[in-house]
Amino acid sequence: MKIAIAKENELGERRVACVPDVIRRLASEQTEIWVASGAGEAAFFSDADYQQAGASIESDPAKLWSQADVVVKVAPPKPEEIEALQPGTLLVGMLNPWQNLELIQQLAQKQVTALAMEAIPRTSKAQSMDALSSQASIAGYKATLLAATALPKYFPMLTTAAGTVRPAKVFVIGAGVAGLQAIATARRLGAIVQAYDIRSEVKEQIESLGATFVEVELEEETSSEGGYAKEVSADTQQRIQEKVADTIADSDVVLTTAQVPGKKAPQLVSDATIARMRPGSVIVDVAAEQGGNCEGTEAGKDVVRHGVTIIGPVNLPSSVPVHASQLYAKNIASLLKYIISDGHLNLNWDDEIISQSCITHQGEIVNPKVRELVEQLAIK
Repeated sequence: MKIAIAKENELGERRVACVPDVIRRLASEQTEIWVASGAGEAAFFSDADYQQAGASIESDPAKLWSQADVVVKVAPPKPEEIEALQPGTLLVGMLNPWQNLELIQQLAQKQVTALAMEAIPRTSKAQSMDALSSQASIAGYKATLLAATALPKYFPMLTTAAGTVRPAKVFVIGAGVAGLQAIATARRLGAIVQAYDIRSEVKEQIESLGATFVEVELEEETSSEGGYAKEVSADTQQRIQEKVADTIADSDVVLTTAQVPGKKAPQLVSDATIARMRPGSVIVDVAAEQGGNCEGTEAGKDVVRHGVTIIGPVNLPSSVPVHASQLYAKNIASLLKYIISDGHLNLNWDDEIISQSCITHQGEIVNPKVRELVEQLAIK
């Protein structure tokens, strides 16, 4: 079996799907590892590093895509890359299947078996494969550093000969993996941290990191199967906005990380609330790529509204490419070792890891949610 590590061609994508140390875990008598020439350069892994780990370097992208049995990526493939794949090829990567519906249709037409890393279920069994969590942790960390850099104040309390500087007040909205890492990072930098999440069960996790949990009583179910936040009604979103507005207005930094897989991010910070914040305050909207939690967020841009800087970062994990690639590679290796045995692909459709992460197989869109979205697109 030939496993190919593709080179990322997406603008700004510096990660690579597998690193040399993990290549050694995947290599066996039944598998041959191909790595696209230059695939790891942006993450500071050279072709020589891969060769020392036992991989072969392939300089011809067309050969890599057309002759591999398994192709591993980070970002979704380009249409021309899919076109080069042979029927029956296994493609693994962050495919964003809920938005990239035309790409999913192309994969089905090419009879490619596609596994989406972001569709891996959040279970203890699949924990080592959970790429969403490994990459979100990096996003939360880096978002906090962006906020600290943009804030015209110190984060920690400082006692100096000139007087005492009060610590910054940081409010984190969303206590998933990214939010919890943001809380931990802000606390390490010495800030006073408060946090909110619609899932009341995360209160203990928030408080264990030294932050204060902001209570908002809600009347509807807010957690979905697998522990993710559930999409809530417009009325509930409005209630949350009203309840957290005072905390936002009193904060120097607001970090918003509330996201629902496959859905537009809920808007939790209104323009009216931003206007109540002190000039010079900073908002970092980690959900910018999904539409943003904050009114006025623009993905990939810094916007100033009412004297408040709103940062809408995109692809934060790519800005820490070494560790992001290392963690993602371990997620990939765990999945491949789970589904490949003795050089053969074994897909057990009774296994929830396979049934939930597989998007296309043998010419069909097999994921029910994605299939429904594609059907809706066809009707439109």
